[in-house]
Amino acid sequence: MARPVTVTISHDLGKEEAKTRVREGFDKLKNAMTGGMMFKFSEEWTSEDTLSFTAKGLGQEIAGTIDIFPEHVRIIATLPGLLASLAETVAGKVEKEGKLLLEHK
Repeated sequence: MARPVTVTISHDLGKEEAKTRVREGFDKLKNAMTGGMMFKFSEEWTSEDTLSFTAKGLGQEIAGTIDIFPEHVRIIATLPGLLASLAETVAGKVEKEGKLLLEHK
């Protein structure tokens, strides 16, 4: 059974810098969401501040969005049956990679 996972990551970068970092670092988030399994991703900025994505692989599909806000980023991904049992692990990895991506440098 599919399971939605939501991760919210605070930042103090401002919306534009956060958006730039998400755009440039999405590959790291993809790997965290799939646990390194081979999935083919497609992504599209559906509005100025929302990245929608899907990932297909192993007969499974992940769908989600990344919303950029001035003080936080919200990642919502619906994990299919195979990954749903690992939802907490996946959420932890996404949160860790997201924090690294959005930390002040």
